[in-house]
Amino acid sequence: SAEHAASLVNMAIEEKGSARILLSTGASQFPFFEEFIKCRVDWDKVEMFHLDEYVGISKDHPASFNCYLTNRFVNKVPIKKYYLIDGTKDPDETIEGLTALLDESPIDVGLIGIGENAHIAFNDPPADFADKSAYKVVTLAERCLQQQIGEGWFKNREECFKQAISMTCDRIMQSKHIISVVPYSVKAEAIYNTFANDVTPDIPATLLKKHSDATVYVDPDSAALLSAALVKKYAE
Repeated sequence: SAEHAASLVNMAIEEKGSARILLSTGASQFPFFEEFIKCRVDWDKVEMFHLDEYVGISKDHPASFNCYLTNRFVNKVPIKKYYLIDGTKDPDETIEGLTALLDESPIDVGLIGIGENAHIAFNDPPADFADKSAYKVVTLAERCLQQQIGEGWFKNREECFKQAISMTCDRIMQSKHIISVVPYSVKAEAIYNTFANDVTPDIPATLLKKHSDATVYVDPDSAALLSAALVKKYAE
């Protein structure tokens, strides 16, 4: 998956001299980042955005996605530019600034995780597929909060941040290429629901099936509920 992502970034650089990428976070992405930063990429020609951040969280909080990407990506590669969401600033002003930057040029490669409830970014079910804004403030679903606790970011529900700035489904789908890295058994239900059902806001990740170039990487654990016929259908 890391090599695939790097090849798409390099292709964009070769075609137009630069590339824009969109990164996801979470415990499921640890192995991906370990390999992605090793890939041969002209990082000084790459700009990076990310999907979401908790409203009110400081960028040095261990659960902050700003902190996550700073430690696992920004500080590891000589990236040209990066636009990290500051959860402590006014959300409306933050969204306005990010939208202006995004509108300058399309995202070439979007790295989009899939949550345990099949959310993409923090678009929990039922997701709004029609929202044409770039980012919005969302209130996190209970299943989403439990995932953050389960991954060890927070000790309990009281510690969790209940709202976040999230990229919308529509803007995610505007990425030229999409790669989703979805390992581990805790994602098995989400993977099954994504591939066994038609596109529906009740299973937000099903929207990825409408993209012209989206690839989902699973492991034996996350794919455990898939039938051989279903795997064959999408592998082809």
